[in-house]
Amino acid sequence: MLTNLSANTAASLRQAVQEQNLPLEFLEGVLSCYLPLAETIAQKRQGKDGPLWVSINGPQGSGKSTLADFLARLLREEFALAPVVLSLDDFYHLKPQRLERAGRIHPLFATRGVPGTHDVDLAMQVFSSLEQAGPQAPVELPRFDKAADERHPPAAWPRVSVRPDVILFEGWCNHCPPQSEEELADPVNELEQREDPQGIWRRSVNDFLSAYRHSLFRPPDLLFYLRIPSFDKVLQWRGLQERKLKQQLGPDAGMNEAQLRHFIQHYERLTRHGMKILPDRADAVLDLDDEHRAVALQFATARSTG
Repeated sequence: MLTNLSANTAASLRQAVQEQNLPLEFLEGVLSCYLPLAETIAQKRQGKDGPLWVSINGPQGSGKSTLADFLARLLREEFALAPVVLSLDDFYHLKPQRLERAGRIHPLFATRGVPGTHDVDLAMQVFSSLEQAGPQAPVELPRFDKAADERHPPAAWPRVSVRPDVILFEGWCNHCPPQSEEELADPVNELEQREDPQGIWRRSVNDFLSAYRHSLFRPPDLLFYLRIPSFDKVLQWRGLQERKLKQQLGPDAGMNEAQLRHFIQHYERLTRHGMKILPDRADAVLDLDDEHRAVALQFATARSTG
């Protein structure tokens, strides 16, 4: 299955499959869909001065972190590039900051996730530092503990001591455009109808999202989008993540189904918006089937000429 790759690359991919408890058949999608994306990154990186910025967007549970991990392995082993993986989730504000914003703007800002709940200053500091990273200027990458809803201690943060060739930045609302006032008018779910009847929260989220275009969501060199069959898959696939968390940390870890269903409603508006808008804006769209398998890859050039 991996005969076209180097021995080191094949070994690294098999190791990733084992570490993430993925079926061996997952490697079929890696070769058919992930490898062409890595080749595209490597080609785009040629002749560029400084890190290539690759943004990965997809709904909750779609596999953004898995894609980023496998791309990093392919870039490192097969293309001799130095990648760094960043996640939007690692830049969440801590509870005190979110509670301050919840008291000042709207109570729903207490829950992490939407634009307005991220530490933009910290993210921009990391982004800037990576541009100058080196043995004499190492960069520590923040890590957020979702189970505890707080940041890991700095001693646990990974350190980068070389300037990366490629920055893989994954996030559920990466480079999603703001909505129009007309789109913001009506609630999209029970949470918005019950807890945001006047639309204060969703309009504030939209304002933060607009501001992100000049900071967190600067224009990337490449934008990849993971397309899922329907929004219903968000609950199903995100639920798998919660079950894995309970297996690792015990039955009291993570959220039950009712809590998860409520939590996902915070994300629903922008997730649905991204599902409509981003496939036409992305440089590549990776389609997933009902079984969470990567089944098709389409590049923007093919869409525009096909």
